[in-house]
Amino acid sequence: MADPFRVRITVRGYELDTQGHLNQAVYLQYGEHARWECLRAAGIAQDRLLAAGVGPVALETTLKYLRELRGGDEVDVSCQFHWSEGKVFQIEQNYTLVDGTPVARLSGVGGLLDLSTRRLVPDPGARFRQLATDPGPLNL
Repeated sequence: MADPFRVRITVRGYELDTQGHLNQAVYLQYGEHARWECLRAAGIAQDRLLAAGVGPVALETTLKYLRELRGGDEVDVSCQFHWSEGKVFQIEQNYTLVDGTPVARLSGVGGLLDLSTRRLVPDPGARFRQLATDPGPLNL
């Protein structure tokens, strides 16, 4: 298995809460950003998904905070898809400082929604593989 896809993000001042650390909801936004960048690296932009009549959906998200992030910190957010049979897949994301210090862990369950029937696609990995120009970042 290849190294997970990663994106580096700098914590911006307006993302901080009253304690001076990254607002808890922004961790979810960083995870979402990393997932979209991973799809983009695989050659799957949002317009390509819409043209295919599908869209990724989050079904479950668990976020464990390990260390605070403060303004100006740089954090690498990984994105690794785990495929199995059925309509859902797992996503593991690790948030680490540039020096490798763990900051948070996100684990999630996702699916691929057929936008016309509003039902999950039976084999999302196969559909992503069809749409991707480079399936490597998706672990396919």
